[in-house]
Amino acid sequence: MKKHNFSAGPSILPQEVFEKAAQAVLEFNNSGLSLLEISHRSKDFVAVMEEARALVLELMGLTGKGYQALFLSGGASLEFVRVPYNFMTKSGKAAYLDTGTWAAAALKEAREFGDTIIVGSSKADNYTYIPKDYTIPADADYFHCTSNNTIFGTQMHSFPETEVPMICDMSSDIFSRKVDFSKFGLIYAGAQKNMGPAGTTLVVVKEELLGKTGRHIPSILDYKQHIDKESMYNTPSVFAVYTSWLTLQWLKNNGGIEAMEKKNDAKAALLYAEIDRNPLFVGTAKTEDRSKMNVTFLLKDEAHTEQFDKMWKAAGISGLAGHRSVGGYRASIYNAMPIESVQVLVDVMKNLAP
Repeated sequence: MKKHNFSAGPSILPQEVFEKAAQAVLEFNNSGLSLLEISHRSKDFVAVMEEARALVLELMGLTGKGYQALFLSGGASLEFVRVPYNFMTKSGKAAYLDTGTWAAAALKEAREFGDTIIVGSSKADNYTYIPKDYTIPADADYFHCTSNNTIFGTQMHSFPETEVPMICDMSSDIFSRKVDFSKFGLIYAGAQKNMGPAGTTLVVVKEELLGKTGRHIPSILDYKQHIDKESMYNTPSVFAVYTSWLTLQWLKNNGGIEAMEKKNDAKAALLYAEIDRNPLFVGTAKTEDRSKMNVTFLLKDEAHTEQFDKMWKAAGISGLAGHRSVGGYRASIYNAMPIESVQVLVDVMKNLAP
């Protein structure tokens, strides 16, 4: 039986993407070669890279608006370093919103480059909400935020107005909802949470913002180098880029971001309604800041843990355990998660007897 995969990442992908990717591993484009052994410089794969980059901009509504899409290596964690290298001037400063584990990790790296200001933080309350009413310094080189906090189940449902470049880690909610992407100077996202397998990171950057820091930037960390080499400065993760391209095609063919948002809203509403209705469970995030991608919740009485764990595992559910740093439960309901799987989880929760 196919499992109901609620893993936070690497995560569920559309079934047709699995099938096409599996076929390409056996033989790619009738070439007599596997996708895993072709040259990244081959005509067929160069076409995949070009089409994937173009499709990203099309889906985001950024085509012809001065943005470049890149598929890079090193995960979102390497972007924690690339961002200050490319955006923080030698004597400048950056503003960060601290909303969770990965936001804090990005902040830690930026501190190695210069003055880094925390404009808002929910750390003292275990990151259960998104800070609001904060002020972004007008003289900051950039403002950095994390749109969705995978571990703590919170999400920014709006973004501030600011004159400084806004940079956002969208790893766990990329392409899940309508956003004015033109508000951002740079967006990055590890593919493995909502777009593809582990191994590549999407970066979308407004090109005119680059080259202004006065820093010497190592070539592998310089966004301009990757733009000039069309995401081929070093050997890309061929399989991860190809599978991400398939996922982007699936997204476009199924109505694009607007259609995904409607489905994601319905899934989140179904699950949160049960959490709020059921006296055995409690959500961990403040209601107004709840994530529509990562639903975090607890049993009010841990005496029910053994029974509940047996029930959801028997129902074919996988990946429901919360992050090791916080415990509890986390249901990641990314784009490819069907609402039928969410209903299976809800039914298990309903059937848990006190």
